[in-house]
Parts: sequence; C-alpha cells; structure tokens
Amino acid sequence: MYKLFDIKDQVIVITGGTGVLGESMVKYLAAHGAKVAVMARNKEKGDKLIKKVKANGGEAMFLVTDVTDEAVLKQNAEDIIAKYGKIDVLINGAGGNMPGATIGPNNNIFDLKMDDFRKVVDLNLMGTVVPTVVFARYMVEAKQGNIINITSASALRPLTRVAGYGAAKAAVSNFTKYMAGEMAIKFGETFRVNAICPGFFITEQNRALLTNPDGSYSDRGNTIIAHTPFRRFGNPEDLLGTLHYLVSDASKFVTGTIAIVDGGFDAFSI
Repeated sequence: MYKLFDIKDQVIVITGGTGVLGESMVKYLAAHGAKVAVMARNKEKGDKLIKKVKANGGEAMFLVTDVTDEAVLKQNAEDIIAKYGKIDVLINGAGGNMPGATIGPNNNIFDLKMDDFRKVVDLNLMGTVVPTVVFARYMVEAKQGNIINITSASALRPLTRVAGYGAAKAAVSNFTKYMAGEMAIKFGETFRVNAICPGFFITEQNRALLTNPDGSYSDRGNTIIAHTPFRRFGNPEDLLGTLHYLVSDASKFVTGTIAIVDGGFDAFSI
C-alpha cells in the first residue's frame, strides 16, 4: 500500500509560524500527525498557537528566534533535537516588508530609505539563507532532509511599490534552485529544496495596501483582482495541498521547483 502523502511523525520546523499563512500551515501539519516546531519572534502569539494545536490533539512546540542570528538558530535546533530527536523538514516562512523599502505612487526610486531596504533584504534573504545553513547540517548528519522556502509573486516579475521585498524574494527563488543542486550533488538524492510561490493573500503585512478600512478593495487590490483569472485573493488553506505534497514522499523526485499558487496571476496578461 502506498503512503506517499503520509507525514505522521515527521518533525517539521517552520519559521514565521505565527503569521496568517504560517499559522494555517502549522495547524494543518499538526492535524495530519506531524510534530511541528514553530519559530517566530512573538512568544505570546507562539504560545497561543501551540495551545490551539494541542487542544486539537496535535503535537507542537514554540521557540523564540531571530532568523538572521546563527547562534540563536543553532540553539533552536539543539532544543528541537532534544525534544523530538530529529529534524525532517525546514519551512522558511519568515519574511516581511517595511515602508521605507517601498515606492508609493507619489514617490520614486530616490525616495528609498537604504537602511530599510537592507533590513528587508536581510530579513527575507538572509532570514532564509541562515536557517537553511544551520538546519541543513543536522539533515546531512541524518542523511536526509527537505527544505521548503516561501517566495512571492513579486519574485517572478517586478511589481510596483515593493522594491526591496521583490528583490529579496527573487533572490530566495534563485537560492532555492542553487541549493537544490548543491544538496543533491554533494550529499545525495535524499535531499530536496523547493519553494512555494504564493500569489496575493491578504495578511497583516499587506491588508492596508489591498483593502480599504471598510473592507472593500483598494485601487491596488482591484488591479490585482483584474489580473487574476480566479478573480479573488487566496485563502490560507489554498496553500496547504501544495505544502503537503512538498513535505511528503509524493514529491520525492522533485527538487529545485518553484510551485506557484496564485489563481493564475502569473499566467495572465490581458
């Protein structure tokens, strides 16, 4: 009997696990029998999430982290190994944006705040690279591993406004493909590195950009919907099938892939 989609007892680490999309992933993975190590900055949010997971019969732990700090991440990894004994999957979900790294309709490139741009690149790119390097060491010791990065529609083609975020996520996509080859060639076919590319999902990060205070779509929101064949924004659960596929053995011969989940946005022009 095939068990291609069985993820029971896998130990799955997820950074940025308390965000809108991350929380949905955590709950789903735990509901399917995985042991989930949730890593984020906000302990209060993390503890509440773990309480919800356990109330529904799932297994999870929370660790405060800084995805750009190698020493903190090494300690996180040791704590996870101490509790669960292994690390099967790393999901690099941490990311974010800052106003100074965006260019509004009444601004131009010369209005960028370079410190904010650097911080956005650091969080999104280095916040993927550093955890990957730290956790991959444990995977190599175990002779198998699976890394899933989270990129963005802004990585596929430049979008207005999100200059820093788009540049950083494009680098994450490139790094995903690089690491797929690096891990497989140097360490063998039991190592996979892929990415999920969400289209437009309303999160705390972009809510004010895509919607008005009354909940109606902003001009930008309407423009995105007009360029999305499904004519709606994504719901967090829309990512879960792709996530399950990449986490499980159903994708055991898949590496270096950017799985786009965007309602057709990238495939549509006019």
